[in-house]
Amino acid sequence: MEPFYPKGKKESSNKTIRLPDDLIHRIEEIMKARNTSFSAIVTQCCEYALDHMENNKEE
Repeated sequence: MEPFYPKGKKESSNKTIRLPDDLIHRIEEIMKARNTSFSAIVTQCCEYALDHMENNKEE
């Protein structure tokens, strides 16, 4: 499987967040299986969630 990289390289900033340990473990399993970074998985998940929110005004 090819590694996942977020769409294009964008400017980025550091942000400290707290996640439940079980969620961290799930993300780490995915990152290992896909040979990618923790940040790439979290970015993909956030983009997907924001794009599919019920109040998405683009639809």
